[in-house]
Amino acid sequence: MSKYIHPITVEAAIEVASNLRDDDYREVKEGHGHEPLLYIPASAFCGDTVWFEVPNGKTAGLAGVQGEGQIWMLCTNAIHEYPLTFAREAKRFVESRKEKLLWNIVDKRNTAHLKLLKFLGFKFLRELEHGPNKLTFIEFCRVRTSINDLDGPQYGRPSSRTQR
Repeated sequence: MSKYIHPITVEAAIEVASNLRDDDYREVKEGHGHEPLLYIPASAFCGDTVWFEVPNGKTAGLAGVQGEGQIWMLCTNAIHEYPLTFAREAKRFVESRKEKLLWNIVDKRNTAHLKLLKFLGFKFLRELEHGPNKLTFIEFCRVRTSINDLDGPQYGRPSSRTQR
């Protein structure tokens, strides 16, 4: 996929869990009620998970998709050292996904992730109370579309395959 995106390892999961950005730590601990050092390494192997590296070799984060398109990401401060590289790699990961719908919720206080989600093409749906502390989270989603999804007679135009 990329020289900066790798299949999940126990070491990467522990590295991220041990070095979460403050907002990511608060989201896991206060928002969901989980202990990061226990929860992240255990849950990182559910679904399809990868870890991100930045050009200086530091571990920048984990991302994955579980079940029917539930996408998630947790990051270290390394994302701030190479923000453009990290954002492009996150986009590469999201665009590589085959699920038609990607969705989840994000802590409203996690402004870096809100900005990244917007860049990645996610739409914000609604605010809701979540977790043991009833914090405000924002539901988000992205519906995968492509020119091929819009081709065909049901949309009043011929398929791109017949135009070649």
